[in-house]
Amino acid sequence: MKILGFIVCAYLLGSISFAVIMSRLFALPDPRTYGSHNPGATNVLRSGNKWAAILTLLGDAAKGWLAVWVVQHFEPQDGNSLLVAAVALAVFLGHLFPIFLRFKGGKGVATALGVLLALNVWLGLAVLATWILVALVFRLSSLAALLAAVGAPIYAMALALPSEYVFTLVGISLLLFWRHKSNIQNLLAGKESRIAKK
Repeated sequence: MKILGFIVCAYLLGSISFAVIMSRLFALPDPRTYGSHNPGATNVLRSGNKWAAILTLLGDAAKGWLAVWVVQHFEPQDGNSLLVAAVALAVFLGHLFPIFLRFKGGKGVATALGVLLALNVWLGLAVLATWILVALVFRLSSLAALLAAVGAPIYAMALALPSEYVFTLVGISLLLFWRHKSNIQNLLAGKESRIAKK
């Protein structure tokens, strides 16, 4: 029951939408009603309020980190890699399919980053560096996210992390690709929006 409790709590934490919360706090339109209709930081940024978008990004990443950190510190005994991996997947699924938003959530990039940083800080930093490098070179946020997703399980294996983590990261990466299917179509057609240069 305790194990199930960790997983359910992680899913519920993941279901908290900081895009919706910040939009309400900043008196902005519901992010599900404009742009990509996606409750995530990128769509909140389309409202023109950078602070709301930044806080959304930080909140979504923080919930992924917190869920994994809690299980690591309150179930620290040896052999809990499977539970940690299950919690990591649960909080990510909560963001993608939030019970509070009728199972229509965001794409999960920020939450995945939070999960990675909690699993292993070097893993998280390597994936973040990949995202930044690709974004700077190609100025395509979606391409950066996709290549970072490909890198995540590879970096995990290079760091000799538990196999449970690797399998979970493969699952998260596949889900990220699925949630970015429209972006992939736009990338192939050369129609994907680029990151604006400042």
